[in-house]
Amino acid sequence: MEALLEIDNIEVVYNKSVQVLRGLSLRVPEGAIVALLGSNGAGKSTTLKSVSGLLTLEDGEVTAGEVRFRGQDVKGTPPEKLVRNGLFHVMEGRRVFEDLTVEENLIAATYALSGNKPSLSDSYELVYNYFPRLKERRKQLAGYLSGGEQQMLALGRALIAQPELIMLDEPSLGLAPLLVEEIFTIVARINREQGTAILLVEQNAAVSLAIASYGYIMENGKIVIDGPADKLTANEDVQEFYLGVGGKEGEARSYRDIKHYKRRKRWLS
Repeated sequence: MEALLEIDNIEVVYNKSVQVLRGLSLRVPEGAIVALLGSNGAGKSTTLKSVSGLLTLEDGEVTAGEVRFRGQDVKGTPPEKLVRNGLFHVMEGRRVFEDLTVEENLIAATYALSGNKPSLSDSYELVYNYFPRLKERRKQLAGYLSGGEQQMLALGRALIAQPELIMLDEPSLGLAPLLVEEIFTIVARINREQGTAILLVEQNAAVSLAIASYGYIMENGKIVIDGPADKLTANEDVQEFYLGVGGKEGEARSYRDIKHYKRRKRWLS
């Protein structure tokens, strides 16, 4: 399957001194869900920002390697142009406009669009089709929504652009398990019905690999293992360190209990 997004051996440095990504490569095929997993500080969010053009806001820079979207080099491309070209980044923490209503948040999402998009009324109905709760609360201030509803609104703003690729950063953060299941079910449905590719950054490996076709796992700014989602789920190391199953008689274990050098040796062997 042809790659929609290709990240090839990139390095990212913050403040011209702190290297965060070290030769990272991954690809997202057209219409696929790809999971990017790893612990806090692994470099997952930085990877997304290196694609969406947001690194410069944090004094970050891609110092080596290539980032290609639809075969075109997008390093240095302004974020608003990437949105018009079909790439949307839903950042960690939802980032809705709390003092605007749900409807006004969706209207605000239209300002980056070019004139060749479908009608706005159709776009709003598309959002409300996937998130009927937002239609019920469309006149309510976004700051008074629950965490799950705010995540729905953040996804809804992405759908306004009807992008080819949505990069989704930690959608489960701070949500109850039932809401996490609901959000991920809708993400899978959007992918299936709209053909939208998803690059999903998550710490919740189990739910991510359940909807993804392929996965990458990061440690310290590098990909340490990748493969089809079903094979990663069956991998003994992934089960032990990311799915919480391992040790004697299936007891739950944390990868934090294993010394780092030992983990690295096992990943790379």
